[in-house]
Order: sequence, then structure tokens, then C-alpha cells
Amino acid sequence: MVPEDRTSFATRYAAAWSGKDPVAFGTFYEEAGSLIVNGSASAGRAAIVETARSYMAAFPDMVVRMDSLREESGASVFHWTWTGTNTGPGGTGKAVNLTGYERWTFSANGLILKSDGHFDNDEYQRQLKGESPASR
Repeated sequence: MVPEDRTSFATRYAAAWSGKDPVAFGTFYEEAGSLIVNGSASAGRAAIVETARSYMAAFPDMVVRMDSLREESGASVFHWTWTGTNTGPGGTGKAVNLTGYERWTFSANGLILKSDGHFDNDEYQRQLKGESPASR
């Protein structure tokens, strides 16, 4: 995939995370692809769709914005900012504003075979609880 195609892909991927349609989000992945979030893996497109569905339900106003896209060691690294309010079922009502990244490995047909994503979970938990940074 040429760089401008990867940038277009990443832009559409961010929009899909923000789009409230987990099935549409899942189409960015190979049928046997995997989405890893802080070490927790969802293997296969059906599991990826369910993972996306859980985030979308917990944060109905969720927006993922692409910050940058880089090529590193044979992988594309998608840096993002995620904002949303945890107003879904059982939610805290607290807003989150996090940055993170996903390291993508692509299949031959241009879909994600593996996404290894990371964000600061301690910061995420702090924001969900509504704690100020000084109270940690």
C-alpha cells in the first residue's frame, strides 16, 4: 500500500471508530485478524466487532482522531487521540481524553492482520473516576 493510501485508510479507520457502527469498523480487519488493546487480544473479526461494540456502547459520543501515521520497522503506527463520555450502561458519566497508538501489520490484500494498541490505562482509570492528576 502506498503512503497516501495508508493515510486515507487511517483517516477512514478513525472515522469508523467514531462512527457508532462496530460492523463497519470490523471491515478494516482480516476475517482472522486480531485487535490487541493493552495486551488483551480479540482474535477474529467477530471478536473485534464485539470489542468495538463495547467501547461504542460505553462511550456513545466517542471520537477517535488520527494524530499521525508513521512507518516503523515494517509496520504502520497509527497515533490517535480518543475522547468520549462514559454515559453507556453502568457508566460513570466521566469524560476521557487519551492518546495512544496502534501498530498495524497488514495482510496482502490491504486489511489489518494485527493491530497492537496501547494507551495509559492508569490515566484512563483516573479519568473514569473523575480524579484530578494531583490525587493519584
